[in-house]
Amino acid sequence: MMRVFIYGTLLPGESNHHVVASFAQTSRPGQIIGRLVDCGSYPAAIRDAESKQRNSIIRGQWIVVDRAGLSSMDKLEEFYGIEENNDYERVWVRDACKSELAGWAYVWSEDRGCPRIEAQYWPDYRSEKEGT
Repeated sequence: MMRVFIYGTLLPGESNHHVVASFAQTSRPGQIIGRLVDCGSYPAAIRDAESKQRNSIIRGQWIVVDRAGLSSMDKLEEFYGIEENNDYERVWVRDACKSELAGWAYVWSEDRGCPRIEAQYWPDYRSEKEGT
């Protein structure tokens, strides 16, 4: 079993939650140091020097999945392996407040020109953006 931090469309109620719903054994709120950028219909997490310097927080959930669940997320996030041409990288992170919580997260190394999201939580930002 592996712990993964989810923060965008994989969250409950979001468009890609079905990708992890049947695999998630447990979930609990969490947060990591990083910042979100708006990629249109989904966010990307950036964990860079700016995020660390500003102590920026991304709120989400820690879920526990088996290898099949991780593989399902790898496919969605276009993660093919270390040193491959990936869309998202899968990196090891710790929770910003509970250091005993650690696991994988899918991130970008830079913003790729996408606008910064000032909100810490994707569903809040998406709702405001869509006016719902």
